[in-house]
Amino acid sequence: MTSWFGDSVIALPRYLCLQLILFAFLAVIKVFHKLWWTPTRIQKSMATQGIKGPSYRLVHGNTKQISEMKMEAMSRPKSLSHDIFSHVQPHIQSWTKIYGKNYLQWHGSKAQLVITEAELCKEILTNKDGAFQKTETQGYVKRLLGNGLTRSSGEKWAKLRKLANHAFHGESLKGMIPAMIASGETMMQRLKNHEGKEIEVYDEFRFFTSEVISRTAFGSSYLEGKNIFEMLMKLSFLTFKNALKPRFPGISKFIKTRDEVESAKLEKGIRDNIMKVIKKREQKAVNGEEDGFGSDFLGLLLKAHHDTNEKQRISVDDLVDECKTFYFAGQETTNSLLAWTVFLLALHTDWQDEARKEVLQLFGKQTPNPDGIAKLKTMSMIINESLRLYPPVLSFERRAEREVRLGKLIVPANVELQIPNLAFHHDAQYWGQDVDLFKPERFSEGVAKATKDNIVAFLPFGMGPRTCVGFNFATIEDFTT
Repeated sequence: MTSWFGDSVIALPRYLCLQLILFAFLAVIKVFHKLWWTPTRIQKSMATQGIKGPSYRLVHGNTKQISEMKMEAMSRPKSLSHDIFSHVQPHIQSWTKIYGKNYLQWHGSKAQLVITEAELCKEILTNKDGAFQKTETQGYVKRLLGNGLTRSSGEKWAKLRKLANHAFHGESLKGMIPAMIASGETMMQRLKNHEGKEIEVYDEFRFFTSEVISRTAFGSSYLEGKNIFEMLMKLSFLTFKNALKPRFPGISKFIKTRDEVESAKLEKGIRDNIMKVIKKREQKAVNGEEDGFGSDFLGLLLKAHHDTNEKQRISVDDLVDECKTFYFAGQETTNSLLAWTVFLLALHTDWQDEARKEVLQLFGKQTPNPDGIAKLKTMSMIINESLRLYPPVLSFERRAEREVRLGKLIVPANVELQIPNLAFHHDAQYWGQDVDLFKPERFSEGVAKATKDNIVAFLPFGMGPRTCVGFNFATIEDFTT
């Protein structure tokens, strides 16, 4: 075998030729196994158990279909109806009608078992035997959230969860309320200065929630964390934009898209800015300006990072990832909740009047206090209904760690399980025919009795051991506003 370089002929040894042929053959086998054999085997296995779905398509799976269905749905005229399910997740609405409550779809060559049956959802999220773990963090999501509390599993997750629980338990939250109220008062003063001009409340709430997070968790101001918030917002946009584009790990090492290059720059910028916040706090502790590292979220993380017990210690990467997660998740979820709650109250002025009446009865013109906030029943009902209709998180994902029984199904190892909580929140089977109406009275007897037959179908922040640790932080922030 020969190859030409200019006028020279170079002979390749036979054994090298055989190695190249073998390498190429093995590569083809690997690609065939990943892109065809495994998907076909899983599809047949699930079909024998009555689980069907849209046909697997080579390379892309069903991502092109999903993208097209979303584009078509979003192009339709909007109304003031609260039926957002058909606009936001039209593929799930359509395919559950065709294939049943649980069906199989494909993200590239990755099998995703979509679950909209309440009992199976509960089994997955409570995860009693540890078979259902978080999916591996890759690509844009890894750049955005790293491998912190929301993405980790096992011992690492347990260690980080313990820290977060300590940072956001009852007494700690009570201590955060004055800072939340102060930020709220600053926002209200800003709004009064608009003098009747139109206000983009979503931007105002973004500024407010960013200020609250900066004050309560990092002992700083919004201006100090401004660059972090802005870069996280840009990175989250790129993550959302590329969510349905299959990744090809072997190729992406050598060929980078413009979005991949931009996301890498943003990731580095976010890390550098977070490290400045960390170094500033460490320097204060060294200079004796702080009580140790402080008792807020950042302080607890720094104590864990400098812990002399190796088993309790967290790495610099863990420290940065936890800061990144809370900067982003704490801001976006609360901002969404505030914006939709205000929108709903603007549409339903009768409930706005009821909420105002309750607040005045409990506090008059005094500053809200923790004991009074706990008694805001009407506001609790309104916030829960807002979370039901417009949940900040649209779905949860898990991965079968091994072949596992789920209800009557046998789920193959490594199959992803998608739990679209938006589908649960807009399912008439659980909530009645008025499911798309704003009716806070559903929650008059609490969350447990809000659905038909008391079925668990309210999942704004998940369920089980991995329920969002910032749930109470977000709702109290909403109350104080």
